[in-house]
Amino acid sequence: MVAFQELSPIGRKLSESRDELMNLAIETIRAAVRAALAEDHAESDVTTEWSVPSDVRVEAVMIAKQAGRVAGLPVMEGVYDAIDASVAVRAAVVDGDEVRPGQVLAWVSGPARSIITGERAALNFVQRMSGIATLTSAFVTAIGDHDVKLLDTRKTAPGLRALDKYAVTCGGGTNHRLDLNAMVLLKENHLAAAGGVRPAVRSVRDGMAATGRHLAVEVEVTTLAEAYEAMDCQVEWIMLDNMSVDVMRSVVEQRDASGSDCRLEASGTINLETVADIAASGVDALSVGALTHSAPALDISLLISPFEQSDHRGGRSTANGSVTVSSRATNL
Repeated sequence: MVAFQELSPIGRKLSESRDELMNLAIETIRAAVRAALAEDHAESDVTTEWSVPSDVRVEAVMIAKQAGRVAGLPVMEGVYDAIDASVAVRAAVVDGDEVRPGQVLAWVSGPARSIITGERAALNFVQRMSGIATLTSAFVTAIGDHDVKLLDTRKTAPGLRALDKYAVTCGGGTNHRLDLNAMVLLKENHLAAAGGVRPAVRSVRDGMAATGRHLAVEVEVTTLAEAYEAMDCQVEWIMLDNMSVDVMRSVVEQRDASGSDCRLEASGTINLETVADIAASGVDALSVGALTHSAPALDISLLISPFEQSDHRGGRSTANGSVTVSSRATNL
């Protein structure tokens, strides 16, 4: 989990209403935003600077164009905080909410230049994170009433792991190993290099004893023999990788008969069509890398319309000198 000290207003609303969600540190948001704006050279948006008068102000609305589950509104606010503190963001929904096509997600108001410059970065974050939350929610629905946790993995976008994993929680999933220092996970290459399950576990425990640390140990196995060996080593987690449902049931039966309290995690080639059968096998959790590495972005747009302008370019002048311009979808 990402510890935090300070939340944005949207983040505070999220924390107060959905305590079960992973919270995003304000510095985590700021770091992601800084990288995105630097990549985009937001400080030198020549198109906007040369085409939009500096005194034009707009109201904008962020709208979902397809059904899904929303995530990333605090990060969108972070984008506009970084670009221009005078831009106001007001959320219409809370991260984790289900949304329908045409539903308003947030309102944004302020200088047109600032809003347009930050538009792509804001949408990139919210679209990606909402896509992850939406796919996660679909898996949770497919699992149904089975008492199984849906776990994420480290298969995240480089530099965006905290945001990706946060989005998983917005969809109803559970965060697993955040990084390499969070727990021990002995995968096939570790086992091959160490000489097998038992020597690898023994070496890990020697290392923990030498450093005075104690971490949960998980072992990835691909055969019944490896699963039973890992169980005999009394590890906390066993990952059943690419096993058939029948083989997984056999491992569950052996675990229950032996009185072991290790948790069993199914992994590998799990999709929306197979997840219910796998969940019914008796495992405690299943991990799906696709939640973060293959989720399609949720289609979201920003609609803007000027409401204050010193000259009348692009709009129809009214008697009081204001300008009315039809709202338009922007997807820059």
